[in-house]
Amino acid sequence: MMLPSQAAAFPDDLFGSRQLPQSDNRDFSQWLDVLERHIRLDVPAGDCKERRFNRCHLERWREFLDGIRRLPRDEQLERINRYANKQHYMLDIDNYGIEDYWAVAREFLDRGGDCEDYALTKLFSLRWLDYPTDDVRIVVLQDTNLRIPHAVLAVVRGQDIAILDNQISEVVSHRDIVHYHPVYSINEHGWWLHLPQ
Repeated sequence: MMLPSQAAAFPDDLFGSRQLPQSDNRDFSQWLDVLERHIRLDVPAGDCKERRFNRCHLERWREFLDGIRRLPRDEQLERINRYANKQHYMLDIDNYGIEDYWAVAREFLDRGGDCEDYALTKLFSLRWLDYPTDDVRIVVLQDTNLRIPHAVLAVVRGQDIAILDNQISEVVSHRDIVHYHPVYSINEHGWWLHLPQ
């Protein structure tokens, strides 16, 4: 596995933390599995007339993404956040019968999901719009208000980091959220441990 670059474009102070690049993301089997399933499953095929969700219904997602491709980045982020946040929230144990399952877009758009599933679909949406890998990360964090683990998508926006969160209707700066403490962030290039400043 490749060592994550310092990603000069990605600010070092996510939620006021400092990031330490880690050498290997092979320990994140769920992450590697969801990337592989995304390549296999999130492709259009099938009969769109069927009532049951199938690969063909991903065309609606692709059409949505193609429809916003030429918009300014800030507008793309807002629309993707709203699009995903309309999905039904459901715990993995109720949805899949296991405590923790990372769903690809096809699964999430069909069955709903929990926080990391929203973040993953937003990440895959931005990757379809050709956002650079180093500009987007899934962030696993602790929500100190609710006292629960949570996941969001972080996106470089100039010198800032925009947060796409299923608990917040609009895209906000990471500086505007004081009750999130990141544990780690991850993308296709690697992962970063986050420690207090």
